[in-house]
Amino acid sequence: MSQDSPLPPDLGTRIDSLFARWARPDSPGAAVSVTRHGREIHRGCYGMADLAHAVPIDERTVIRIGSQTKQFTVLLALMLEAEGKLSMEDDVRRHLPWLPEYPETVTLRHLATNVGGLRDFLEIMMLGGLDIGAPSTRAGARRIIAGHKAVNFRPGTDLIYCNTGFFLLSEIVEQVSGKSFNDLLEERITGPLGMRDTRLMRWDAEILPRLADHHTHGPDGGWHKAQWGVVLGGEGGMVSTLEDMKLWLANLDAPKVGTPAMFARMSSPGAVIDGIPSPYGLGLVACRYRGLSSIGHGGGVAGGRSESVRFPEAGIGIVILGNTDDMGPFSLARRILDLVLGHEPGPPRAAGATERLARAAGLYRAEDGDDVFGIAVKDGAPVVVNNMGGGLPIEQVGDDSFMPERGIVPLEFTPRDDGDMDTRWFGRPRRFRRLSGTALPTAPGLAGRYADAATGFTAEIGDEDGETVLRLRTPYGAWEAVLEARASDLHLAVLRRALADTPPPAVEAGGWLFTVRLVADGILLNDDRTKRLHLARVA
Repeated sequence: MSQDSPLPPDLGTRIDSLFARWARPDSPGAAVSVTRHGREIHRGCYGMADLAHAVPIDERTVIRIGSQTKQFTVLLALMLEAEGKLSMEDDVRRHLPWLPEYPETVTLRHLATNVGGLRDFLEIMMLGGLDIGAPSTRAGARRIIAGHKAVNFRPGTDLIYCNTGFFLLSEIVEQVSGKSFNDLLEERITGPLGMRDTRLMRWDAEILPRLADHHTHGPDGGWHKAQWGVVLGGEGGMVSTLEDMKLWLANLDAPKVGTPAMFARMSSPGAVIDGIPSPYGLGLVACRYRGLSSIGHGGGVAGGRSESVRFPEAGIGIVILGNTDDMGPFSLARRILDLVLGHEPGPPRAAGATERLARAAGLYRAEDGDDVFGIAVKDGAPVVVNNMGGGLPIEQVGDDSFMPERGIVPLEFTPRDDGDMDTRWFGRPRRFRRLSGTALPTAPGLAGRYADAATGFTAEIGDEDGETVLRLRTPYGAWEAVLEARASDLHLAVLRRALADTPPPAVEAGGWLFTVRLVADGILLNDDRTKRLHLARVA
């Protein structure tokens, strides 16, 4: 797209229509900016920052940006590396000796590129039954991290999004600089750029000028305020505004802080795995859409979703800051690009592909392990679902292959005529078998008690009122779940209805807690970010 090519005459109206469901006086919403070659071509502020006091969102409303924080954390680390205060090739235990001795060396670069293999401490908290809204501390998070010597994979051999890596990286940044993350951020980045409203907000309970409430749907279907009790750092704790994030995107194009070489490193593949470049660089995600490169990062927190992304070849920059968790900014940014380029909005798919995907609706389990994903139909469109629920739109990327529309999932899949699914993860072929659509008999011998001394996880499985019930207890919480066998050896843990604030979603639509498999000496728990957590049988 050239700088002078005409824009669709109704562009603003059509972008507004993408956000119409939130552009109401009784709804939270979003602040949105679209620039082309540095000039703003659309700005929209939709919905309310504060429903109770009817305060609308505007360009200076302060909103959590969640994991967009990670790019700032990495830039600070690269600045300190340039001064000789650390190296991205350092063993993480050189700086944080309280960490366990992992099977192989994990470097700072591994942390910053999501290829370290460490377990995600936030996921472990939730897997362990912690009420994410209950107060917790950084010291508590350190104890969780220190208790997990086992890893998901060997460093550099795979990619799983991991908040632990950026938690540790931000701790190291503070340690080697001798300054708090917030002070270093203001000194090195936000101050020089004039990002006056961008900072680390460690607790959701803090009060800041013009801070929006963040929202989720409550059990009654209405809007409720949402907040976590987790103390957030460089993994996801920053807040910002539309005006400030525009300054940040402009700096990525023409650096005033940092250097072009630093940003080139950040947006280049952080690893090459099985000959395939990783979509995750150092704190930035690089992928492609409609033949254009895409560089950016998104964020998700309690009651908030965001995205800041550039499409350099088209000169397009998009910022979306939402104060509701029922929004998908990664996909919305691509729908905006569709409109700017003159396409009808939607992931590209050939004729008949939607119907084919709808016929493939169901759950699938890896033939060589316990990984599970599903295809569901949501609001008439096929989506990819996992244990975290939700639903990612599906994009066609080849004559016979599809991908979930999400930048850090290098998964391609092809429905088979026999009902199974062929997939490629970093080019590695894996066949996924379709799971039973109804519960099967529970695996014989599953009942019993299990424990893992290193993590403090214990489990008891038994029959209760005709259901197989798992009671999982950990140092920081507990679950009671019903186990549904969907293969002879694989069970889905589903929250007991009696304990849920709202009925849990059908597992075919995502939202199971984790899988459980009986092995010779115990059970294995598995979900998207925690692999093969072993609990040994207790006599």
